[in-house]
Amino acid sequence: MAAKDIYHNLVKQALEQEGWIITADPLSFSFGEVNFQVDLGAERIIAAQKDNQKIAVEIKSFLNPSAVTDFYGALGQFLSYRLALEEIEPERLLYLAIPLETYKTFFQLTFPKIAIIKYELKLIIYNSEEGGITKWIS
Repeated sequence: MAAKDIYHNLVKQALEQEGWIITADPLSFSFGEVNFQVDLGAERIIAAQKDNQKIAVEIKSFLNPSAVTDFYGALGQFLSYRLALEEIEPERLLYLAIPLETYKTFFQLTFPKIAIIKYELKLIIYNSEEGGITKWIS
């Protein structure tokens, strides 16, 4: 089993506070001969639409000295997980959870902004100091 990110429980609690039901911790699945583990699987029922929303969340801390190196790793994981999920569970949307401070600094630079658009990254911005989710970017 892969090691959990330092902010794993903080993001999990924040999702639960927003009404998400954690259905897998981690979300494990196979595609072809490759096994994957996304940090969290969650779902919630939208009563007004009577529709089931399902998400998978890969949580990243961005604590290494190089945010670029952390971004490379996070982007590679995200794209690999999304490719596999699109094939085996296409109704589940994949999100990358990142700290607010990283979003305010590194993710405001030109390169990450273009990557978010180009690769259609879905982001959850969480507050690593106070807890909670501050923003969803779809």
